[in-house]
Amino acid sequence: MSMDVETLGELLRTVRRFVGERLRPLEAQVAEQDAVPEEIVQEMRLLGLFGLSIPGVYGGLGLTMEEECLVAMELGRVSPAFRSVIGTNVGIGSQALVLAGTETQKQTWLPRIASGEIITSFALTEPEAGSDSAALRMQARREGEEYVLNGTKRYITNADRASLLTVMARTDPATPGSRGISAFLVAANSVGVSIGRPERKMGQQGAHVCDVILEDVRVPVQNRLGQEGEGFKLAMQVLDRGRLHISAVCVGASERLLADSVKYASERKQFGAPIASFQLIQAMIADSKAESLAARALVLETARQRDAGGGITLEAANSKLFASEMVGRVADRAVQIFGGAGYLVEYGIERFYRDVRLFRIYEGSSQIQQLVIARETLKRGG
Repeated sequence: MSMDVETLGELLRTVRRFVGERLRPLEAQVAEQDAVPEEIVQEMRLLGLFGLSIPGVYGGLGLTMEEECLVAMELGRVSPAFRSVIGTNVGIGSQALVLAGTETQKQTWLPRIASGEIITSFALTEPEAGSDSAALRMQARREGEEYVLNGTKRYITNADRASLLTVMARTDPATPGSRGISAFLVAANSVGVSIGRPERKMGQQGAHVCDVILEDVRVPVQNRLGQEGEGFKLAMQVLDRGRLHISAVCVGASERLLADSVKYASERKQFGAPIASFQLIQAMIADSKAESLAARALVLETARQRDAGGGITLEAANSKLFASEMVGRVADRAVQIFGGAGYLVEYGIERFYRDVRLFRIYEGSSQIQQLVIARETLKRGG
């Protein structure tokens, strides 16, 4: 059920104030220390940000997809590391449970996910299974009323903070591809679970990704999500929503970059005039504005389609491809508008330039989105 206009407006204003007053002043510190301060995480809990997508009956805000995207756009206007703190709880780390969990599973985990008491991770990618996620090798062998899981997951967001992992594993080794994959809820403190060190990355310092190694980890049958063999289908449903959320974050980032570019161009003078008065600077600003608005419209229209109950595999892939590529172009133009200053750490533009590069890779690379778009378009006949 959607919020009334007044309540939604107040939520968006609250998030925008939080971003502007609390998060933006900490961007450089978070990048330098590769950590989001714990007091900020606690403030996010109090604001209810961990439960944006969790149904109200389980303690979340229960936002519609459109409402979630509007909030994600506000969160996108600051370094992506801050949004990443709540990102897995709101998206890929909780939605398999929302979609396919039993009532007992939901009551056990969702209230604590919504409150931010526990952090979640979504463990799909492996060393030899990235874009080809159906090739995953992690095994889940049934032994009585338990499964025994063995294998390694790679690039798992928030794994070093997670209490609960949604793990995709192969329950039927004889069935190749996607049909032999099942989904499991695995407590991170289970015997046999170990978490690697956070990887050093090009950007998004403060947002951590780690290896997750499972060695003879015993998982009760009641912790399986859905039926055996349904895990891959569930993962793709989760990623449809996740791709739309990331698209909204890209829109917010483009709006932040554009606002910074306009401010700088209005103040920076060359040849006796603000550089904003020069047509070639104006052209870059115009292109960025047009693309940002187009992405916003595409994301919100796709969100409304999902809220109406429609399938959005094609539209979510379109949104992810266009929005992630768009914000890369906007960031590149921002560096150009800032000139030499754009290349300096002091102004933060170079940091955003590095940060947004990841959006074209995770939750399905641009090339995977192209394949999905082509496949779905051919299936529909145009």
